[in-house]
Amino acid sequence: MAKKESFFIKENEVGFVPDEEYTYVEPYVQLLDAFARTTYKSIYVIDYFRKDFFYVSDNPLFLCGLSPEEVRRMGYDFYLRFVPEPEIPLLLEINRAGFTFTESVPPANRLEYTLSYDFHIKPSPGKPLLINHKITPLRLNGNKVWLSLCTVSFSSKTKPGNMEIARRGYTGHWKYSPVDRKWHECARIILKEEEKEVLRLSMQGYTMKDISEHVSKSLDTVKTYKRRIFEKLEVENITEAISYAINNNLL
Repeated sequence: MAKKESFFIKENEVGFVPDEEYTYVEPYVQLLDAFARTTYKSIYVIDYFRKDFFYVSDNPLFLCGLSPEEVRRMGYDFYLRFVPEPEIPLLLEINRAGFTFTESVPPANRLEYTLSYDFHIKPSPGKPLLINHKITPLRLNGNKVWLSLCTVSFSSKTKPGNMEIARRGYTGHWKYSPVDRKWHECARIILKEEEKEVLRLSMQGYTMKDISEHVSKSLDTVKTYKRRIFEKLEVENITEAISYAINNNLL
């Protein structure tokens, strides 16, 4: 049976961090609080030295009925309590694979990478929610990731997993294959301007017919743009497409 200690492996083991180092990162809390008030996303900071959560934003959407302080005190026990048991091995594999990738990156570049993945949480009462996690290293201790920033939003996918890594300023990204347990580099998804316009107008509530009239294109042409969007983003409907595009800064 998994325990929270199962998430802490040699790849994310952090050497000693003195208490005074924490005083230098306290200003992050004020910045994160201010940012949290401007977004629907939940935000928290993972502390790999103390093996807990350094900060949790006040956002009821993804806290399963708990207060931020309760979630902060629980740390990784939050996952063990609110993630469906069959998906716990997935989280452990994501944890291992993500840090294995990080170890392959030169320390000077480790803050440039973001890991994205999806899994369910099961608030009570209510049906399980498929959420997306994005984790970005925030501070290093030596060569090891000490603090990581995590943002939580609704997933644009229909199933858990979907492990990807992106690098700031880099045109490609990496996808993880659970079959061979390896990361594979892929070309970055690029939407054409007309495809972006279809998404932007769809976000504003325009129908396909409305969009056709707005951009002075035939309805069949707009439907072609929409189909290409779905193919590129590997989604099944316009709601998922909008969510994916926003979460991945494609607009």
